[in-house]
Amino acid sequence: MAELATIARPYAEALFRVAKTGNLAAWTDVVSEMAAVAALPDVKSFTANPKLTDVQVVDTFLSLLKTNVSPEAKNFVAMLVENGRLTLLPEIGTQFHALKNASEGAADAEITSAFALSDAQVNDLVATLEKKFGRKLNPTVTVDSSLIGGVRVAVGDEVLDTSVRAKLQHMYVALAS
Repeated sequence: MAELATIARPYAEALFRVAKTGNLAAWTDVVSEMAAVAALPDVKSFTANPKLTDVQVVDTFLSLLKTNVSPEAKNFVAMLVENGRLTLLPEIGTQFHALKNASEGAADAEITSAFALSDAQVNDLVATLEKKFGRKLNPTVTVDSSLIGGVRVAVGDEVLDTSVRAKLQHMYVALAS
């Protein structure tokens, strides 16, 4: 959906500029929560109701958030509703997070393991991966027993797959050809 990304980019950049002048960590939490709430199917259908006023949509949306929202964030939501762009919040959140990572020289790492990893194992793995990828990583760890053994790491568009399943697939391809 390149169109959504293109439309969301100016909003994410403006929001990021505002967040840099304040508490970036707090803004990151608020943007993540707003994006998650805006992605809910019930919220999407509610905001698409033409019988509701912009004020009703803004007030209801803000009441769904658990965190305290700053006046700037309220204005941002009101502006999105006024322009019919509240459904862009998930994409705005994604781009905001990417801008934050880029400014910090970091990246998100999706680590999938065949077995649950202890905190020490995750820390060791992240330290090794940070050397390999040359930047700070923010890990998200999930367990997928279909990997049989090993780990699969995705950092942006780079994938490092050392799982047993991947090795078996490579062997199958080599034997089948």
